[in-house]
Amino acid sequence: MKTVAIVQSSYIPWKGYFELIARSDEFILFDDVQYTKRDWRSRNRIKTREGLQWLTIPVNVTGRFFQPINAVTIAERGWNERHWKTIVANYARAPFFAEYRDRVERLYCNATDETLSAINHRLIVGLCDLIGIQTRIAWSMDYRVVDGKTERLVELCRQAGATRYLSGPSARAYIAPEQFDEAGIALEFVDYDGYREYAQMFPPFEHGVSVLDVLFNVGPDAREYIIRHP
Repeated sequence: MKTVAIVQSSYIPWKGYFELIARSDEFILFDDVQYTKRDWRSRNRIKTREGLQWLTIPVNVTGRFFQPINAVTIAERGWNERHWKTIVANYARAPFFAEYRDRVERLYCNATDETLSAINHRLIVGLCDLIGIQTRIAWSMDYRVVDGKTERLVELCRQAGATRYLSGPSARAYIAPEQFDEAGIALEFVDYDGYREYAQMFPPFEHGVSVLDVLFNVGPDAREYIIRHP
């Protein structure tokens, strides 16, 4: 059995995103679909003493209403340095920050690509390495993409040799399960209930933050709080 998941790239995603990667044999970044503003593609949240704070990559969107994610370019240089300084200011006292500081800082220093997709890919791959996730990460552009919401997912799975497609819960609203049945591909929806809490800085506890929060707070045990199922 080969399990494939297909999701748009996101900036320093939350733990549920990485669980989806870990439970897949191949994770396809679906970045030739339309970019959506004020979404997880270019921003995410961290914990701070004052509450949740957004970290947002500045991108060029004015007048580019229908551009795909892989065409979105960075609007300002130096965003990566600003984000890293904010992360340091809020996580420097976390139990495992010192252990991961150099490697995460290196990821940010190297995040000078011109496109959002390239930056997201760089950070996702780097964070997978730190967490110990070895799933193959591919691009939808590596394959032939067809029209139709469910049709394109089924076709990408077919080309990737998938026998099972693992989907996030929000896709229930538009996926046509019968098309997967007809293609002989098992369809499974994950849910994001039941994550364990950990000793998180700045209570109250919040699940919906970047995976950096898990990494800096629990360190080598991060996988146990990210992957709920074998």
